[in-house]
Amino acid sequence: MLHLGTETGSRTTATTPAATGATAPAAPPVDHGAEPCDLVTVPARQGLEAVDILRRGTDQEAVGPVLHDGACDTLGFLVPPGTAAAWDVPGSACTQTAGRGLRIPAEPPGTGSDWLLPPEDDAPVTDPTALRAALDQAARLIEAADNCR
Repeated sequence: MLHLGTETGSRTTATTPAATGATAPAAPPVDHGAEPCDLVTVPARQGLEAVDILRRGTDQEAVGPVLHDGACDTLGFLVPPGTAAAWDVPGSACTQTAGRGLRIPAEPPGTGSDWLLPPEDDAPVTDPTALRAALDQAARLIEAADNCR
């Protein structure tokens, strides 16, 4: 389960069905000067495959900052605000912040999570279209590997 604090003090909750019982990456501290973003959470195995797919692709800037929880059960991809409104990828969740709270922090996130791919000054958040395609491809790769056992 993922809890994100917002500037207004309210909390938004999303669950990742495929990672039931797993601890999601903690939300990074709010940095009011940074760009707002939504957060897509996925099980770590699928997320790591997706990161590899995105980084091997022709547009290596398609992947932005990525968080992992302390137990490495889930990954969190920072995506543009508004992504959650149309996010429907099975096995993942997208937490909508509407630009009110979750922002790319200047410092590493708090206790219980850390950066897999830290934010860079000139790097954008992850492209949601590219992420959707990479997660789909990752799911197919994982299914094929599991069926070979």
